[in-house]
Amino acid sequence: MLLLQASTTPQVSDWVLFFGHFHPLIVHLPIGFLLIAGILEIGRRLGNVNISDSGIAGILFWSAISATFACVFGYMLSLGGGYEADTLSAHQWQGIGVAVFAWLAWLAKSSRFGEKIPFGSLVYSLSLLAGIGLLMSAGHLGGSLTHGSDYLTQYTPEPIRTLAGIPPREQEVAIKPIADVNQALVYDQIVNPILKSRCVQCHNPEKSKGDLRLDTPDMVRKGGEDGPVFVAGKGGESELVKRCLLPLEDDHHMPPKGKTQLTDSQVAILTWWIDQGAPFDKKVADLTVTDAVKPALASLGSGGSPSANPAAKPSLPESPVLSMKLAPADASALNELKTQGLLVMPLSKEQNQLEVSAVNNRNFSDQQAARLTKAAGQIVWLKLGDTKITDAALAQVAQLKNLQKLHLEQTAVTDAGLKQLTALPYLEYLNLYGTKITDAGLKQLAGIKSLRTVYIWQTGITEKGLAEARQAMPGVEFIGGLTEARIAEFTQTTAVAEGKTEKK
Repeated sequence: MLLLQASTTPQVSDWVLFFGHFHPLIVHLPIGFLLIAGILEIGRRLGNVNISDSGIAGILFWSAISATFACVFGYMLSLGGGYEADTLSAHQWQGIGVAVFAWLAWLAKSSRFGEKIPFGSLVYSLSLLAGIGLLMSAGHLGGSLTHGSDYLTQYTPEPIRTLAGIPPREQEVAIKPIADVNQALVYDQIVNPILKSRCVQCHNPEKSKGDLRLDTPDMVRKGGEDGPVFVAGKGGESELVKRCLLPLEDDHHMPPKGKTQLTDSQVAILTWWIDQGAPFDKKVADLTVTDAVKPALASLGSGGSPSANPAAKPSLPESPVLSMKLAPADASALNELKTQGLLVMPLSKEQNQLEVSAVNNRNFSDQQAARLTKAAGQIVWLKLGDTKITDAALAQVAQLKNLQKLHLEQTAVTDAGLKQLTALPYLEYLNLYGTKITDAGLKQLAGIKSLRTVYIWQTGITEKGLAEARQAMPGVEFIGGLTEARIAEFTQTTAVAEGKTEKK
């Protein structure tokens, strides 16, 4: 009922906000007491209810007391900020009015004071009517502050809507299928619909929790009372993403528990957009489409499938494991992975293959890797690049029997760890960029018959080791480090040298 305008304070005590959150509970007491008093008074005057004046006065007394406490707790709640000023001010004075008229009605009805008030009966009747009227209006404004100005009228059906002059109902925001994902404007057509469908309900011009609005590009850039919600180029360090990845029970998790949550694909898109600099005027084609976001972008195409434009289609690699019929992963196991800061995303809506990414948890460790085995049959893409894992984690990774793509770039894995990967029958893609892998580790990869692509830039692999690996694994494409021409030149030089040695 009542939320008083907050004054400008540098910091609000936790105790104040604690009691302020009791406002929604306390506010129902004056509502009930006042309405009961009004109903009983009507029934008494019509002769249908037998109740004394002192009985009604008692009800009004507790109505006035509870209305006063609702005012105090409402003021405390308002100190947290995030409410539209004009609506809050109107709610404030109407709530005060409810408390004032409740006290006047009690004074005029009580046997102790009623006789001392001129025209006491008239004062009582007018105060009771005014209190109930303001109660209705303040309650409506309270709903508007919490749920938006159209809270009461949002679901008004036709023809009542037309007769009352209420604008047509807005359709639920959804990400519409995009004919050509590659040419889609990233913010306007992809990011903004996510924000509108999941975030704007609590962060709009009329209700801006945490002084944050997400309804326009300028407001998204501005951020809230705690500063910007994104750090351009650093999705994992941005509040917009971090809040979504907190456990659902956490008070800071967004959207709050009970609201429709973002899907893993939507979180992946927001992370990717911020990683790319959070542009507001770029197309998908202007940005780097990473492996982590390809499935999410693919789902935006017409009919829920990738774009019809071949150049834009973030298609999945052809692999037997991608067409397998896998049982769904245990829900509790997936929740446990998510609590570790991992992104867990299905590769398609029809099947149960999963991609798991630690892109938002750079501190992911060997101990945490043990949890991956709880979804061992469903994880086919795994991104552990730039984390704290070592060879010990690869013992757990080796149990992911259907793994097809593995990112280990910028980690502490060594040749000893790679040996454990030879048990993976479907592994096709392996990223070793920035690791200490040497020629010995590269030789061990020959045991993975399904391997197709290996990234080896900035590793300890030598020209000789790479040349030998190309001969031993002719079906594997080694990317980074040395060029094809340089390897061919090295191989030819080595062959000539060996020929000269034989002649001698």
